[in-house]
Amino acid sequence: MSDTPEPSTTSSRARAVFAATARHRLAVERGAGAAIRFGGLAVIFSIAGIFAFLVAEVLPVLRPARVTLAEQTVIGGAAPRALLLDEYRTHDAALGADGTLRVMRLSDGHAVLEQPLAEAFLAVAADLDHAVLAGLAADGVVHATAVDFAASFDGSQRVVRPELGPKSELRLLEAPVAASGAGPLAVRMDGGVATAAAVLGDGGIALLQQRSEKNAFTGEVTGSSERRMLATPEPVTAIVLDAKQENLYAGTEGGTLLRFDLRAGGDAPAESVETGPHAVTALATLIGGRTLVVGLADGSLSTWFAVPQQDAAPRLTRVRDYPAYAGAVLQVAPSERDRSFLVSSADGTLGLEHSTSGRTLWRGASPVGATTALSFAPKGDAAAIAAEGRLASLEVANPHPELSLGTLFGKVWYEGASEPEWVWQSSSGDDAFEPKLSLVPLLVGTLKGTFYALLLAVPLGVLGAMYTSQFMHPRLQRWVKPGVELMAALPSVVLGFLAGLWLAPRVERLFPAFVAMGVAIPLAALIGGWTWSRLPKRFVTRLPDGTEVLWIGVSIALVMWACVSFTGSIEAALFGGSFPSWLDRTTGLPFDQRNAVVVGIAMGFAVIPILFAIAEDAFSNVPPELAAGSLALGANRWQTVVRVVLPTASPGIFSAIMVGFGRAVGETMIVLMATGNTPILDWSPFNGFRTLSANIAVEIPEAPHGGTLYRTLFLAALLLFAMTFAVNTAAELVRHRLRRRYGRI
Repeated sequence: MSDTPEPSTTSSRARAVFAATARHRLAVERGAGAAIRFGGLAVIFSIAGIFAFLVAEVLPVLRPARVTLAEQTVIGGAAPRALLLDEYRTHDAALGADGTLRVMRLSDGHAVLEQPLAEAFLAVAADLDHAVLAGLAADGVVHATAVDFAASFDGSQRVVRPELGPKSELRLLEAPVAASGAGPLAVRMDGGVATAAAVLGDGGIALLQQRSEKNAFTGEVTGSSERRMLATPEPVTAIVLDAKQENLYAGTEGGTLLRFDLRAGGDAPAESVETGPHAVTALATLIGGRTLVVGLADGSLSTWFAVPQQDAAPRLTRVRDYPAYAGAVLQVAPSERDRSFLVSSADGTLGLEHSTSGRTLWRGASPVGATTALSFAPKGDAAAIAAEGRLASLEVANPHPELSLGTLFGKVWYEGASEPEWVWQSSSGDDAFEPKLSLVPLLVGTLKGTFYALLLAVPLGVLGAMYTSQFMHPRLQRWVKPGVELMAALPSVVLGFLAGLWLAPRVERLFPAFVAMGVAIPLAALIGGWTWSRLPKRFVTRLPDGTEVLWIGVSIALVMWACVSFTGSIEAALFGGSFPSWLDRTTGLPFDQRNAVVVGIAMGFAVIPILFAIAEDAFSNVPPELAAGSLALGANRWQTVVRVVLPTASPGIFSAIMVGFGRAVGETMIVLMATGNTPILDWSPFNGFRTLSANIAVEIPEAPHGGTLYRTLFLAALLLFAMTFAVNTAAELVRHRLRRRYGRI
């Protein structure tokens, strides 16, 4: 009996094997398709998630300020003329014309502490910086007391106990106040220096400056006082002292603003400027004491500060105007945290304004009507307002007043600057520092670094890819292409380290040689190619293919060596012996050692590998039939590459350039280490700069979570994300258009 299987059995077994193979292949294909779809969706959702996270972190910046009523109570005694609110928003110290200082509990208006300072006061003032309330009595003495809100814990509950400091008496006038009265009053008390000033009813301003010093060895206290009368051209309606007690500002009923320099010792105004035709009704200095808020009887509101003048002393200048109030501006209460200030007008309107951004953050009706006094809490999160027989506390939500489209992208006139400008300076050692958060210098720095990097990388990468793909011998291609792509493995921190510590000093010393190389290297390549073409054919044919590259390379190396060797002679001939001095003398531009040239070389070195690899693939993927047809029709190799291969490969080349652009825009470590990392708004190649990515890396570790700087950095990240997304989208559209155009060749 034969062992050979029946034909039907063989065919059925084959069909079973084929069916099993088909099922396996189908399962693999379905699995691969599912994995690809999952991977694609994961990438899309990841990008969308990053975008959503950035937007979520930036959105709080767009929320408007909110001012809401927290407590409102009825109080007794005279109407408060000066207020101090504790940082926990539990108590308020008030001083009125009756001469009694009262500390009241905000929850019910109960006076937990009362202390008479005098029988009556003609004028009352507060020094918010040092929590001092003061009043001028009819005998010419200023009575002042500091209020301390001491906090302790009873178990887990915070308990605030108001305490009054020792009473100080400053004899502002040697004789009692005349029948015409006095007021308003300004007081500053800082350590051993106390200054009081009051407007007298018969004209002029009485000023007292009192100083005391304690001997550190003997403990003996010595004091001195200086009393002056300051002359004014017309009746004064408002006065204020700056934080350093160096200047006294006065506003007159004719709308004139006067500045008295207390250090000069004279009794005449050091400066006089016109604010408008209406009387000045309110004055206040913001944190730092450099910006002055001026309110007028017609409801006008403006901020002023001293602006440097060319060949002259700084002069008070109107910097910003705010929307006018319906009634006269009565009081201005500055914040102790930022440059926000609360404004009260005669028609019962309250307003929250900000100086740097020039924004009106909030306006609304006062819950107590026209106020007699108002004050900001030390943390800037609350305010107290008072009227006849009524006291109210307000909750203030004002997290990011400094940010607006104007401060982020427009010119801003900062304190002490001669004109509006774009500046990034996020921190300083002074609590009164004015944050400068313009993103324009960072945007310009990003584009500047990218421009100089691509200026080097695009010609070398694209032309190198063209030569490697279309002209180089295949034997050399197998070495050159992997070698260039291996450059991409170099960590950017290593490139930044080498650029900052090794390349930057050499660029400064050999810059004339680099200038000469820009002309000499192309000439050397041309001369090397021309001499190779003139060599005897018998000699050339005996050499291995690709030797012409070495020949031209040797020519370029010799020229570079000559440029470096004769740097001194080149510098003497072209730049008078010193290029940095010539640059400063001729153009006024400084030469920083770590500049855009250094970054362009280092970052170009990082961009070249990826740009070369994509461009070389684009050239290599052009169908060889196109080149062969062009050559067969009589075109030479160069004509074929330029007119046939290059247009066909242009979509891939454009993609390579855009990928290189994205690589340069997002580079962090090279920029961080190879430049001065200074946010300078300048396109000069000899200055440093700061990019968006480098700024995020530098600032984010020190940015308080949820703070203004923190949100601004996330806004910078969102801007960088949007910029690269827009560029990549535009690049993809252009690439598709080029592909459709040249796909028919």
